Amino acid sequence: MNRLADRSLALVLAVVAAACLAHVYPLIDILAGRGLAGLDVAMLRPAAYSAAALACFIGALLFLAGQLPGRPVHAAGVPLFGRDAELEPAGRPRLRRTFLVLPVVVLLALLGDGFGSWRPHEGGEHVASALPMESAPKPEPPEPSPVAPTPPLPQAPPPEQTATPPAAANPPALPVQPAPPVAAPAVPPASAAATPPEVAVIPPPTVAPLPPSPPAAPTQPDGHRDAVVWLAVAPDGRSIMSASTDHTIKLWDVGGKHLMRNLGVHKDMARTALYMPDGVSALTAGDDGEIVQRKLADGAVLHVFQSGQNGGVNKLAISPDGRRAVSGHDTGNVIIWDLVNGSVLHVLTGHDWSISAVAVSPDGKQALSGSIDGTLKLWDIDSGKQLRSWHGHEQGTYGAVFTADGHHLITGSGDLTIKVWDVDSGREVKRFEGHEGTVYALVLSADGKRLLSGSLDGTARLWDMASGNQIAMFDSQTGPIYAVAFAADGTVLTGGSDRTIREWPAAGGDGVVLFAGAPG
Repeated sequence: MNRLADRSLALVLAVVAAACLAHVYPLIDILAGRGLAGLDVAMLRPAAYSAAALACFIGALLFLAGQLPGRPVHAAGVPLFGRDAELEPAGRPRLRRTFLVLPVVVLLALLGDGFGSWRPHEGGEHVASALPMESAPKPEPPEPSPVAPTPPLPQAPPPEQTATPPAAANPPALPVQPAPPVAAPAVPPASAAATPPEVAVIPPPTVAPLPPSPPAAPTQPDGHRDAVVWLAVAPDGRSIMSASTDHTIKLWDVGGKHLMRNLGVHKDMARTALYMPDGVSALTAGDDGEIVQRKLADGAVLHVFQSGQNGGVNKLAISPDGRRAVSGHDTGNVIIWDLVNGSVLHVLTGHDWSISAVAVSPDGKQALSGSIDGTLKLWDIDSGKQLRSWHGHEQGTYGAVFTADGHHLITGSGDLTIKVWDVDSGREVKRFEGHEGTVYALVLSADGKRLLSGSLDGTARLWDMASGNQIAMFDSQTGPIYAVAFAADGTVLTGGSDRTIREWPAAGGDGVVLFAGAPG
């Protein structure tokens, strides 16, 4: 849970309570001078502010004490897909919502009092009227003048109002040329007939022509019909496997640039698709709670691993020898699978929130799990023992990968950072910053020198592992990027909300659609 957010809310409530106290002193004066008998209708407002100030102070203390926990925040203003967005807040959700609404209501009341405390007065001046005041003595009327009164001037008929043309729909903000000033007509003598003044007609604003619409993205009938959330490149580099929230797993031919086959369909959103080390099968998983081993040649199902009450599979990782798999579930549990015997080895508990990242060390002995509350846990795969637990990020962890030597771990997060951890000590040793949205996917190059990240800000970025500097940025301009991978030749591959798989030059520059999505 985000303690920083709770402290911020406590500060807001305290400030609002202090603002209320400024409106309480009339009640204090009355009670001090005349007691309860002095209360009347006029004192209802300061009494209400007294109650609001007390309630705000109580709310501030509850937030500071951590008694009103809320759900973790996924990302910076961008919702995630699937069951991640369906979690109910823990603790006291109704009381928390009450104290979230309370400062808004009180601030609106304070603003209303602020605007209502000034009323316009003739001549453009303003007179304070927030508090009742004793009426000032009225001045004596002047003595009547002996001079005969002047007959009233004839009134000019009111000028007709010029109709204002309606504004165009969402016009760009353009300066409007003001109309030339019109001289006020001289007051005619009493004997002359009054002439109505001329009315200036303001021309309608000029609207600039809209820019041409961008060209429509290419489509293909056999493409994905929803977001591409996972990409994996075959060890020989000849094919790409993709998983989508449209429930399908697809296998693509890189050289021929065409779909080889639909490898399989899950009953719910597909999340992960991994090549098995044997080179002839794949392991796929999804929100239906199933982990399915399929043949690459024709998609035939070899085995189905059922998660049962552990819920949907958000993330999946395989050990390098192909004997173990680690799955992270929306219930917060982590499962270690024996792929050889087709059985469950361990069910690991301890996370309070949905699992959003898993990774297996290069030697296959350790696994990492990350949750949407930012907590990271390191596990021993053979024994199922928890080795370390720490709060790595202020928001959820959505990408995780071990370095080739196994001594360092890299994680991305909804707090917009990428962090490098020392596995032995759990200490942060490096940080990459630059993304403006949740860092959702991470992958290391084959030589371990470059890191590729995909983000909900719509960009993928290439980083130098040694210096931490950004090498290149790839801007999709079409929405969040959920999946990243390196092609065999080192080019960058991305998949995202636009249903396409794009290819980008590693040195930077514009990308091209490698495999288009289905027509909308």
